Amino acid sequence: MDRPQVFAYYFPDWHRDPRNAQWFGEDWDEWQLLEAARPRFEGHRQPRIPIDGRFDEATPAAAEQQIRLAKQYGVDGFLVDYYWYDDGPYLQAALDDGLLAARNSNDVKFALMWANHELVDIFPHDDPLNDSPQRLKNGAIDRAAFEKLARHVIDRYFARPNYLTVDGRPWLSIYELGSLIAGLGGVEETADALQWFDEQTRLAGFVGLHLDAVIWGVGVLPAAITLDSPAGLVRRLGFRSATSYVWVHHADLAGFEFPRAEIGPLREAAFADYERYVAELDIPFYPNVTVGWDASPRTDQSRPFERGRYPWTTTFDPTPEEFRDGLLLAKSFLERHRQPHPIITVNAWNEWTEGSALLPDTHNGYAYLEKIRDVFG
Repeated sequence: MDRPQVFAYYFPDWHRDPRNAQWFGEDWDEWQLLEAARPRFEGHRQPRIPIDGRFDEATPAAAEQQIRLAKQYGVDGFLVDYYWYDDGPYLQAALDDGLLAARNSNDVKFALMWANHELVDIFPHDDPLNDSPQRLKNGAIDRAAFEKLARHVIDRYFARPNYLTVDGRPWLSIYELGSLIAGLGGVEETADALQWFDEQTRLAGFVGLHLDAVIWGVGVLPAAITLDSPAGLVRRLGFRSATSYVWVHHADLAGFEFPRAEIGPLREAAFADYERYVAELDIPFYPNVTVGWDASPRTDQSRPFERGRYPWTTTFDPTPEEFRDGLLLAKSFLERHRQPHPIITVNAWNEWTEGSALLPDTHNGYAYLEKIRDVFG
C-alpha cells in the first residue's frame, strides 16, 4: 500500500471575527476560553498552553509556522472546518488571510470540511443540564444559499494548486448529512443539489466533485442530527468516500467514567464502527485518529464540573504513546481493506478547547507530531 496521506482537521476560531464580536464582545476569540480554563478535578490537565503561546492565525506569519510544522512532521495537509450559513461565510479569515496567504502555503495541501451544524452559544456554556443553548445560526441552509456556497468554493478554492483532489476531483467533506437534507428539503432535493454542484465543478474544468461524507452514530453538539444507517443515503446522494470526525461520535459518553476515562474503550468503539462502515459501504471509508477529548474549557469555570450535555462530558487525555496506538490501528485498517487513495484524518490540528490538538503544548511538547512522523515517515 502507498503511504497514507495524513490530513488534520483545522479549527479556525483563533482570530478575531466580526460575528464573534457581535455575539461575544469586541476582540473575542477562543483564546479567551482556553486561557481561562482551570483544573476541574484532581489530575486534570488544564489549562492547555500552546508552546508558542497565543497567536493570530489570520496572519501569514502564524500560518507559515504551522505549515512548517506540518511539513516537518508528516502532516500532508489540513481539512479546514468551513462555516457557511444563510448569509455567507464565518471564521474564513484563518484560511483566506492566514493559510492561503502564507509564503509556504503550497508546501501542504488543504480541502474544506463544511461544518454545517447548528451554531449555539456554548462559549462558555453555563449549565450542564441545559441541552438547548441559544441558537446563533441554523446549520440547515436552503438551495439559494447552498448554490452561493458552491460557486464561492469553486471560484475561490478548487483551482488552488494545493487543493486536495482525488482522480482530478476536488474534495469536499460534509459534516452533518441530516442538516444538509433538512435545509434542502428532502433526500431527492439534496441529490439534485449535489448533482448540480458536481456539474458546476465540471464546468469549471475539473473531472467532477469528490464528495466525502462524515458519518457517525452519536451526536455531540446539542442539536446534532444523527443517522442510523448511512450506507443507502451516501449512495443515493453520490458521495465518493466517507470518513469520521472524532472518536466521541462513536460511543455514548454517558457509559464512561466521569470526569475522566481511559482512551482504549473509546478507540475500540470507533474502530468497531469503522469495520461496520467498510463492510456496508460501497465507497472507500477512511479512518480517523483522535488526539484526545476535553471540552471543559467551554464550560463556565465558576461552576463545579458535573456530568451533563456537551461540553459537560467525560474527558480523555491519552499519552502520545496511546495516540501512536491509534495511528497504527488506522494504518492496519487501510492495509487490510485496501482503500484506494489511502487517507487518515486526525482530530485535530488545533482543537484546544476540545482537548484535541497536534500542535505542541508545554506538557507534551512535540510528542504527538513526532508519533505521526514515527509511524508514517
